Amino acid sequence: MRHDLDHHEGQRVSRRRLIAGVGSIGLAGLLAACGRDGGTVTTSTGETVSPQATANTSADLAALFGAANTCTLTASTTQGPYYFDADKIRSDIREDRAGTRLRVAIRVQDSEQCGPLADAVVEIWHCDAAGLYSGAEAQSSGASGGGAPSGGTPPSDAPGGNPPGGGAAPGGGAEGSAADLTPTDDKRYLRGAQVTNADGIVEFTTVWPGWYRGRTTHIHAMVHVGDDRVLTTQMMFDEALNSRVYAAAPYAAHTGRDTFNDNDSIYAETMLMKVVEDGDGYLSVINFSVDADRDGT
Repeated sequence: MRHDLDHHEGQRVSRRRLIAGVGSIGLAGLLAACGRDGGTVTTSTGETVSPQATANTSADLAALFGAANTCTLTASTTQGPYYFDADKIRSDIREDRAGTRLRVAIRVQDSEQCGPLADAVVEIWHCDAAGLYSGAEAQSSGASGGGAPSGGTPPSDAPGGNPPGGGAAPGGGAEGSAADLTPTDDKRYLRGAQVTNADGIVEFTTVWPGWYRGRTTHIHAMVHVGDDRVLTTQMMFDEALNSRVYAAAPYAAHTGRDTFNDNDSIYAETMLMKVVEDGDGYLSVINFSVDADRDGT
């Protein structure tokens, strides 16, 4: 059963020790939510298989997670220019944003023990269907020299951009290569954090992310253990699915996409989520394997 998050709305990630174990979903809850008829699973090569082979039993769902990378250490990449602590411990991060419903299930593992990592904080953030980031609408629209959804200067996590306030573009380097953003508006849509349960799992309800110039479709993620940021990475999608989603409203109104997985500066096949149709939307899963004690292994 999903935990009630209402009374935790607005708690800060910096208070993660106080809310450890609250607001995440267990394997049983994930099973109950996605064990249904209809839909297909899409692999990294675009192959589709019946959900009867993936999402209807605990063993099959475990196999779906198992196909989404292993305990090999997850590569870090730039956090991009639009990260900040959104002060939101919640599972549903949609607010008023329109788009195709997307459930994102992440299982966090310790890279050394190759087992679930409980009580880690997982944050995600991404742009809306028009390519805008909350807390940074002016920058991400191009109004302040940032990335523009349909033209203008690419954002700083794409080639040729610079982070707000100056400095070198991160360009796909190690985590923390861009400074945290000072928000320039009070919007907080499509941002949130959850705490991993005993199975190392968190789940978010969001919308399929949009796109902006210079980057393929992606979701940012960050994992905290104690006071440390142990992983900053990104999650991506098969292009056949991106095309399918973008053919419908509200995405279809945003035209001129210029960057895809095969010409993105950050994309790696290990960043692809495994995706299954889920009623009127999709369920996507991925494993993150983190160096929890930061000893380099």
